[in-house]
Amino acid sequence: MTPKRIVITGGTGFLGSALVDALRERGDEVVVLRRGSGAGTWDPASGRLDPELLAGADAVVNLNGVGIGDKRWTDARKKLIVKSRTDTTGLLAHTLAEMDSPPAVFVSASAIGYYGDTGDTLVDETAPAGGDFHASICVQWEAAAKPAAAAGIRVVHPRTGLVLSRDGGVLEPMTWLFKLGVGGRLGDGSQWWSWISMRDEIRALMFLIDSDLSGPVNLVAPNPVRNAEFTKAFGEVLKRPTVVPVPKFALDIRLGKEMAESLGYGSLRVAPAKLVEAGFEFTSTTVRQALAEAFG
Repeated sequence: MTPKRIVITGGTGFLGSALVDALRERGDEVVVLRRGSGAGTWDPASGRLDPELLAGADAVVNLNGVGIGDKRWTDARKKLIVKSRTDTTGLLAHTLAEMDSPPAVFVSASAIGYYGDTGDTLVDETAPAGGDFHASICVQWEAAAKPAAAAGIRVVHPRTGLVLSRDGGVLEPMTWLFKLGVGGRLGDGSQWWSWISMRDEIRALMFLIDSDLSGPVNLVAPNPVRNAEFTKAFGEVLKRPTVVPVPKFALDIRLGKEMAESLGYGSLRVAPAKLVEAGFEFTSTTVRQALAEAFG
């Protein structure tokens, strides 16, 4: 495969840094777009982005956005979560649309939170958006990329699930609790969790850069599990007991009811229909395999 020139925003974050390493390992030229006021930087808050920073790129990958689960969802935090995504995505999309020779593909991140709480229903990319705050984030996030699509650029939205890595994501705050022996299922543990190994997440992002897929693509493994099964597998991998459940009221107090319902005991049962149809092959197909890989 001919090496590509790829511009990445959020390239120093949890997913971005891993993607940068993988792309460079396969021989691609990677440019990490950095915020600032000096030469070679951009500033989404003020709408400043020199198109020359994107010139000659084969692809732009946008992974920007403050953490959704890092802090309680106050009104101010919710506005920041949305703005950090729509400002960066919108600025990139408008800039790309106005270029004479834009990159062929714009990979702009999203999340499976788009679907809201799906209960026991298995959903794919054809399912409608949910009605909660997490869903509204994703709807606005994806809509901000429309100028690029209207200009004829292939736009793809990786709707990522729970990425399993010891270095960040959902496992980071859980690990120390489990190692202390106080990790347990959330609520009754019946809610579905749609996960993906870090290795497959990065491979899937590269697949989206190289393939002809467009629109939303679910980045999840083909075997979602209930929280109780996830908890049991995590305990087995860490060799720790998982007998003490975390009651719903405790999550409500810790996170706030809205955030707890969405991120804690909300149910998301999602299928990677478009990836599978396109021939993508997962290296981790069971949650225990992915957790064991994450922890060596």
